[in-house]
Amino acid sequence: MKHLAGGIQWAVFLIASSIAAPIAISHVFGMDPMAASLFMQRTIFLLGIACLIQAFFGHRLPINEGPAGLWWGIYVVYAGMVGIFYTTSTDALQALQSGMLYSGILFIILAATGIITKMKALFTPAITFTYLMLLILQLSGTFIKGMMGVEEAGDHLDPAITVGSLIVLLITFIAMANKRPSVSKYAVLISIALGWGIFLALGKTPAVAKVSDQLIQLPKMFVYGNPVWDSGVLVTAVFITLLLVANMLASIRVMEHLLKHSFHITPPDRLRQGAFASGFIHLLAGVFSAIGSVPISGSAGFVGTTRMPSIKPFIIGSTLLVLITLFPSVMAIFAALPAPVAYAVTFAIFTKMVSMAFDELDADPEKERARKTVALGLMVGVGTMFVPAESLSQLPAIAASTLSNGLITGTILAIMIEQYLMSRQKRKQHSTGKNT
Repeated sequence: MKHLAGGIQWAVFLIASSIAAPIAISHVFGMDPMAASLFMQRTIFLLGIACLIQAFFGHRLPINEGPAGLWWGIYVVYAGMVGIFYTTSTDALQALQSGMLYSGILFIILAATGIITKMKALFTPAITFTYLMLLILQLSGTFIKGMMGVEEAGDHLDPAITVGSLIVLLITFIAMANKRPSVSKYAVLISIALGWGIFLALGKTPAVAKVSDQLIQLPKMFVYGNPVWDSGVLVTAVFITLLLVANMLASIRVMEHLLKHSFHITPPDRLRQGAFASGFIHLLAGVFSAIGSVPISGSAGFVGTTRMPSIKPFIIGSTLLVLITLFPSVMAIFAALPAPVAYAVTFAIFTKMVSMAFDELDADPEKERARKTVALGLMVGVGTMFVPAESLSQLPAIAASTLSNGLITGTILAIMIEQYLMSRQKRKQHSTGKNT
């Protein structure tokens, strides 16, 4: 029974943390309500399947898959190309659909050649700290704006939503700190349920939309047409895949650290299997015309909060997620979850990750080198977050999507700086050895 309750909690968390991307993408491409609903269904369905693939055949860790922020950015960039490089939105979506297939094939090649395993050595404690802090800082603005009811520039703070969000946040912290395991383990589920009730009382819940007359509706394949060859998308897919590998490595590293230090569990090294699984998942994303996914680092915060490292509730939750997407009416109910509630609960979860990030930095034996790496990585990464996306609109899509993402820019720079400092240190030691 406890696994079922934990599974329900995972399912709710998976939906709450993933629903924003398909909604935003359907908006920028001007999809009608029906097309947007089906796009959301396909994306959430893929995420559930992706979690199960990783749980049974991939890394076998309780790490949820979520819409990759990098692909999200590429979708937004390509939406701006409609009428310039692509005649219609469908043409652009067809090219991106093919890009998922390119990415899936590259993932599999990287795993088969063993390059993935070599890349793992790049994620030292300093790099993992930089990645986590940039992730937290990048998302904190989104969380705060969402808790205030501010969706876009020009919106005014909504007092009722702000007060409701603060109450939900307080409930989440109290539930997380409760000494009774029956409360602390299900803090996320309890907070979302109570938060939904609070926003219902405030009259701030969206209406449940009627999306289909069918009881069960299977997701369709190749919605935007058969795969096409697009050299521009191919180049983008190659670069994005390499960045997604870095994202995957960081997420696995964070979860492994949590399991070892908080639960005394030493998970097996299944990095290559996880990469193979990610490749297959991206191929499915192309087949189902959905957004490519990536393991989400926030899952470590969720596991740390709920104190449930077992993969069984995760598998149950992922299975429930797949089943939910097959019933349009049930999916519509979950889609009506007030966004501020999801933001408030996720904000509380991410506070755990700040502590985890500093634990990582403390574990680095080379303190001076780590500080230099972190300082430059954070300054450039955070600084990049303040550069308006419009200022990069004249750059090629691949450059614009990368430079507009402070998380990726800062992490890559930190890796380059640390590798340079390490190589310089080795040269000094080598020359010192020769002189003596």
